Amino acid sequence: MQPAMVVDGVDVYIEGEGTETIVMIHGWPDTYRLWDAQVAELKSRYRCVRFTLPGFDIGKPRRSYTLNAMLRVLLHIVNSVGQKQKVILMLHDWGCVFGYEFYMRNKGLVSAIVGVDIGDAQSKATARSRSVGQKLMVSSYQSTLALAWAIGGPIGNAMTKVMVGMLGAPSPKQYVSSGMNYPYYILTAGAAGSYSSLVPFVPKVPMLYIYGTNKPFMFHSPQWTEAMAAREGCQVVALATDHWPMLRAPQRFNDIVINWLDKPAQNDGSSEEEDAA
Repeated sequence: MQPAMVVDGVDVYIEGEGTETIVMIHGWPDTYRLWDAQVAELKSRYRCVRFTLPGFDIGKPRRSYTLNAMLRVLLHIVNSVGQKQKVILMLHDWGCVFGYEFYMRNKGLVSAIVGVDIGDAQSKATARSRSVGQKLMVSSYQSTLALAWAIGGPIGNAMTKVMVGMLGAPSPKQYVSSGMNYPYYILTAGAAGSYSSLVPFVPKVPMLYIYGTNKPFMFHSPQWTEAMAAREGCQVVALATDHWPMLRAPQRFNDIVINWLDKPAQNDGSSEEEDAA
C-alpha cells in the first residue's frame, strides 16, 4: 500500500471517505498494520488515518524521538489530515502515552478518544495496585528492551524479538527491531527527552476505554476505570483478551467502537465484562 502523504519523514496512510477522521496510533512492537481489521470495518464510515510511529519503521533510519519531538510530528500529521476539523484518536500502548499527551496539549483538535489497554499506567495508584512480583515483571521487560536499544545491531534486534515472543506479542517479527525500543530507554534511563514531563491525562471529551483482562498485570488502576466509567459520555469495556484486543477479538472490538462512536456524547458511563474468543 502506498502512503497518501509523507509528513516529517513519516508515511501516512489514509483510507475511507467519511466526514470524520480517526487518527490511529499504535504502540510497541507494532506498526500501522496493527489496525488492519479496524480500517477494513471503519473505512465505510470514517476517514482512517494511520502511520508507523517515528523511529518504529524498520525501513527508516534508526532514531530516537524525545517527547516534544514526537508530539511535534503528531501535531503536523493531525494538521495535515484533519481537514480543519477535530479528529478522533484511536490509541494503543505507547500510542496511548503519546496520544493522551497530545490531547492534553492540543484539546481543541480532538473530538473523542478510544484508548486501548493503557489508562493511568504511570500513576501512583497503578503502582500501588500491583504486587511485588508484577512490579518486577514490568521492570524486567522494560529494562531488557532499554538494553536492547542501547546495544542495537543484530544482538539488540535478537534480544527484542526474543522479548516479543516471551510477551506473546502478535506482531510480525519481520517488522520488529531494537529501533522500536527507544521509548523504554528514555523511560528507564531517564535519558534526554525523559517522559517525566508527561501531565496527568484528564479527558474532557467523550472516551471509550477497552482493555484485556487475560494478562499478568494491568496498565491502569481500578480507581481510574471506575472514575472513567462514571463520567458522562464515557464507557469502559473489559474483554477476555490479552494486551491486543483489536487483534484477538477484532469483530467484537469493532462492534463496540462503532456503537460507541455513533453517539459518544450520549453514552452513559458504563463498564462491562465481555467474553471474547
